[in-house]
Amino acid sequence: MKNKTFSLSRRRLLVGAAALGGGVLLGGHIKQAQAASLNLLNVSYDPTRELYAEVDKAFADTWHKAHPEDSVTVKTAHGGSGAQARSVLEGVPADVVTLGLAYDIDLLAQKGLIAPDWQTRLPHNSTPYTSTIVFLVRKGNPKNIKDWSDLVRDGVQVITPNPKTSGGARWNYLAAWGWALHQNSGSEDAAKNYLKSLFKHVPVLDTGARGATNSFVQRNLGDVLLAWEDEALMAARDIGPDKFDIVVPSQTILAEPPVSLVDKNVKAHGTEAVAKAYLEFLFSPEGQKIGAKHYFRPVDPAVLSEYGQVFPKVETFDVASLGGWTKLQKDHFSNGGIFDSLYR
Repeated sequence: MKNKTFSLSRRRLLVGAAALGGGVLLGGHIKQAQAASLNLLNVSYDPTRELYAEVDKAFADTWHKAHPEDSVTVKTAHGGSGAQARSVLEGVPADVVTLGLAYDIDLLAQKGLIAPDWQTRLPHNSTPYTSTIVFLVRKGNPKNIKDWSDLVRDGVQVITPNPKTSGGARWNYLAAWGWALHQNSGSEDAAKNYLKSLFKHVPVLDTGARGATNSFVQRNLGDVLLAWEDEALMAARDIGPDKFDIVVPSQTILAEPPVSLVDKNVKAHGTEAVAKAYLEFLFSPEGQKIGAKHYFRPVDPAVLSEYGQVFPKVETFDVASLGGWTKLQKDHFSNGGIFDSLYR
């Protein structure tokens, strides 16, 4: 896990009137006014750095306005979604997780850190924003890349991270898998052949989506980046409007990165109420607008409509249509699974 340098106090600091020299004696006891210094740790996936930098500050301000006696500090750690989930399993004291796919949170639930019904506790299956997978290409699209079939042409190099460590990479892989199934009447053999050919065009597998973006954008590797839509929009609009274009393939996947309390930890830390409010803030109009500002598709229809010019209409399929995360993880991404056989 990245950003391991956090030293987080997990105590509520009770500042009594008596400690300030102004205690009030009631029935032989000192009645203390309580002020809380609250610390939250959000363990998140790679492409959310800019998003949660703004969310964390906005939420702290919102909480303080409602609770003037409290001070809230939110820290967010980033890395590949699968690696981040494992870090929480290994003891990183996350109060909330905001990961790249539901399977990574299910894994924490299976180990008793999160309630089994976590996905029903917030709207939209606990998914505040959605995204999809698109192609980021060099300005002018010199390799004339228009759809998934173009990724396996001679002379085309594709940048995508490692599906074993990155949630974004698993979305990339499944977007390609689903397209290949649809192109070949559901033939898994044909889809395997396509994915095997695709990964022969991948020169390097970064551990996370942001690492892959850096390889394409900063290191100038590859001709096309398979990317979260938010990463592609950030690169094309903010980093290099004169350097990159976005290509939306004919079909792609609906990416749904969910969020959850880490129940075991918030109970131990005494942060359950503020952690719950933090996640609910993501679904508020302010939280939704912050998401849209950072190119995540809001689930609030009104906010999505407001930012409609940013997000083109795309033809998508979802994970359920491919068999669901439990089956997909076992079949494709477990040790010895389909990805391992293809990548060898």
